[in-house]
Amino acid sequence: MRRQNLGIAVICTALLAPSAFPAQQVITTPVTIRVSDQLGAVIAHAQIRLVPSPDNAPAKLETDDQGRFSIRLEVGGYALFVSAQGFKTGAQHIDIAAPQAAGNTGQVVNVVLRIADSGSPTAVYSKDSLVLTDDLYHIPVELSPADFRALPHIAITVHNSHTKADETYSGVPLATLLAKLNAPVGDGFRKEALTTYLIASGSDGYSVVLSLAEVDPNFRDGPVLVADTRDGQPLAKSGPFELIVPGDKRPARWVHNLNFIGLEHR
Repeated sequence: MRRQNLGIAVICTALLAPSAFPAQQVITTPVTIRVSDQLGAVIAHAQIRLVPSPDNAPAKLETDDQGRFSIRLEVGGYALFVSAQGFKTGAQHIDIAAPQAAGNTGQVVNVVLRIADSGSPTAVYSKDSLVLTDDLYHIPVELSPADFRALPHIAITVHNSHTKADETYSGVPLATLLAKLNAPVGDGFRKEALTTYLIASGSDGYSVVLSLAEVDPNFRDGPVLVADTRDGQPLAKSGPFELIVPGDKRPARWVHNLNFIGLEHR
């Protein structure tokens, strides 16, 4: 009987081993970004930034001599920023779809840059910036740390189950930031928004999902906060921004090094 039980245990262990469960397949699509000016002339060596940053991104993202940059991207939404000397920085939202058939040549994204006026920004947005996008309006909003500090702040005290201590964070309610995207929060919330959600990502690629109702002040007690200080000090390793979700029993949806918030409508 003992040998029989041992045999059953070995079989169960083999069935439950990680190798018995296939890893979730990541769907990617080949994407080519083509950059030109208003007359159709290609722009070589234009600098490119994608948010969230792809795991497979090369150290240097720029167009080749034909004004093209190619990469495989995971299916989903991205904020795309393109800049070149003498041109205004281009910013747009792109949606990467799954390939529809074998042999699919991929997706082409065309970006047209306008000649910069005196004093117009020509640099790629800082990696320390917080980027907000909306898949309906396709115009990203970028907030530098200085821009963020200029916004009205509030402070909340929460218990961090990881550090087992109470911590006081200062920052801007997420609902306030989403209003910059004309998101239907507060008194503007409608039932259609119940299927709207947002993706918040850190610079390390860690991402979480919240429904729009979860951050709306009419649906929850206490704000979801985008913080830039903790206990009166700037965020260090978890900065410059951090997403704080009070009320969760575990801080698994707190996002360190927050640099992207994308609103998705369904």
